[in-house]
Amino acid sequence: MGSDVTNFSRDRVYVDQDADDLALIARCKAGETAAFEGLVVRYQRVLFTVAVRMLGNVDAASDAAQNAFIKAYQKLETFDPNRRFFSWIYRILVNECLNARRDHIVHEPLTPALASVDGPDEAFEAAERRGRVQAAILALPLEYREVIVLRHYAGLSYEEIGDALHVPAKTVKSRLHTAKERLAAMLRGLEGGHV
Repeated sequence: MGSDVTNFSRDRVYVDQDADDLALIARCKAGETAAFEGLVVRYQRVLFTVAVRMLGNVDAASDAAQNAFIKAYQKLETFDPNRRFFSWIYRILVNECLNARRDHIVHEPLTPALASVDGPDEAFEAAERRGRVQAAILALPLEYREVIVLRHYAGLSYEEIGDALHVPAKTVKSRLHTAKERLAAMLRGLEGGHV
């Protein structure tokens, strides 16, 4: 019962959010260009997070997310109001990320702030572990990388991921399972090479 209530509450939030997105888009199309800022504020963090995980480079991710917003704004007339805005702009972002990878952008390892650790050895090990995970994620084929990033870094539900990728939730679960198995195998291989 508790899970049904949680799902209902979450679904309600997304229905409200979708309605708000459509209202902002309508205002933009009516000439109130500043209304687009509401969409940027709502989605910039999740799109940036997805781009970082897909590209492995903060600067390239920032460029990809910014380009996705610019292209979405320029093509707002083509947006289908029967779809979710997030799904639409997500596809634009994925294309930007694929273009960045194809254009041979040099990928540097991520350097997020170190978590609280006891000393330099632990800090080094934590950074090495994050680097191995990022390398393994980047090595996954796109269909598996997308589900890992959207589920574990963007925090989307199976249904939301399915909507964004235009696949059934059942396919998302299957891809996520395969992606986790591949990641585990790659990480075992990477750790074996570093030990």
